[in-house]
Amino acid sequence: MTTDKGNKGYLISIVMVAVLGGLLFGYDTAVISGAEKGLQAFFMEAKDFSYTNGWHGFTSSSALIGCIIGSALSGFLASNLGRKRSLILAGVLFFISALGSMEPEFLFFEHGAPSFSLLVMFNIYRVIGGIGVGLASAICPMYIGEVAPSNIRGMLVSWNQFAIIFGQLLVYFVNFFILGDHIQPLVEEMGKGIAAINPAAQWTVTTGWRYMFGSEAVPAGLFALLICFVPETPRYLVMIGQDNKALGILSKINGSEKAKQILQDIKETITVKTERLFTYGVMCIFIGIMLSVFQQAVGINAVLYYAPRIFGDMGMQDPMMVTVFMGIINILFTLVAIFTVEKWGRKPLLIWGSLGMALGAFGVATTFGHAGLELVTAISIMVYSASFMFSWGPITWVLIAEIFPNTIRGAAVAIAVAFQWIFNFIVSSTFVPMFNMHLTPGDDFGHWFTYGLYGIICIIAAIFVWKLVPETKGKTLEDMTKLWRDEAKK
Repeated sequence: MTTDKGNKGYLISIVMVAVLGGLLFGYDTAVISGAEKGLQAFFMEAKDFSYTNGWHGFTSSSALIGCIIGSALSGFLASNLGRKRSLILAGVLFFISALGSMEPEFLFFEHGAPSFSLLVMFNIYRVIGGIGVGLASAICPMYIGEVAPSNIRGMLVSWNQFAIIFGQLLVYFVNFFILGDHIQPLVEEMGKGIAAINPAAQWTVTTGWRYMFGSEAVPAGLFALLICFVPETPRYLVMIGQDNKALGILSKINGSEKAKQILQDIKETITVKTERLFTYGVMCIFIGIMLSVFQQAVGINAVLYYAPRIFGDMGMQDPMMVTVFMGIINILFTLVAIFTVEKWGRKPLLIWGSLGMALGAFGVATTFGHAGLELVTAISIMVYSASFMFSWGPITWVLIAEIFPNTIRGAAVAIAVAFQWIFNFIVSSTFVPMFNMHLTPGDDFGHWFTYGLYGIICIIAAIFVWKLVPETKGKTLEDMTKLWRDEAKK
């Protein structure tokens, strides 16, 4: 029912549809965690090339190439197709990627016969899905921000981050149930031929990973369908001259009187001049970029994408179950950020999160592979992951949305998000080769070097935030413009 204060049910329903894009973002980027071992064993059967750790690192993270492309195109598509149609396109790309990754042989190759050409086709389908993720990562928060009333905009945009983490948890559960009584192949079995692999793991190599990728088609199809029934954002409608439609949507959300005022504000904002990227100095752009770089360089996606492998290498009896438990912890600590960011501020959460991640990373580096310390290693990984979830995970997105002056925000955010996906790809594609490095046969050099490096980066991230990042809690966007203008004059 629409009242003078607007229809909250209408607002909630369209925001819930939009955050499905965030859920798919998390689902698509984490589905590899359960599928990658079976996928690795499958392609190690190829006769025409050697599927090395380097190839596996690339294949496990190839979707991130699409993420870079999608995020780079997001501004152009959102401005020319509109927010709604861009999200429909993202949903279609998710759907195509899910089915194509499940059956990369479709039309062109013999089923179940791994080859270099099939590997290329598989990665093309993953890149297609990545483009959908890149679009969703930029446009879903934009859509929510443009339909939400200003007094609850921050909270509603934060729920998009919750949906990302929930999507990761959901796919952990899905992968766990798909795997069932089957097991993942051991690393030492890979390359010896499917016949030599433990019979309980053969189904995972031939079929299991396919079902894991294909499972995404269900939420992707639902998202592509439901997004057709939500309205375009009022801001975009004003941009294309459809003021009456914009007023109708604003009236449903905010009430008729408030809607007229908001429409006028939007029309004034649309005509705000733009300025050159470095009008407010280099430091403004540098800090925004480095927030994105550190969010990935601390190494969290090496844990999220490879969690079952890590827990399996530790000797855990049921690594998928432990991964699901970690996903639940991630959800809980993401809620901590959502409900404390306005009370505690952005900088304290980032600094304490960095220190918690460093503690967890150093804990993994010093205990991984040591008999009797498996529980300490597992707890260290949980501390590492949970610390990210109440800090760098959600808070980076909040700061990127707030820190830039109005007149350069569009270009600055696009650059920052592009750096985020570039470093996501670098971290994800280098984890397996680094983790498996040995100075002498059988040593643990790769294990302690990898997590020791992540721990050092976490310490540097804490110092960076402490020394350079301004606190945006309680500040208006105009306050940030004044702050950077004053900094540029110094």
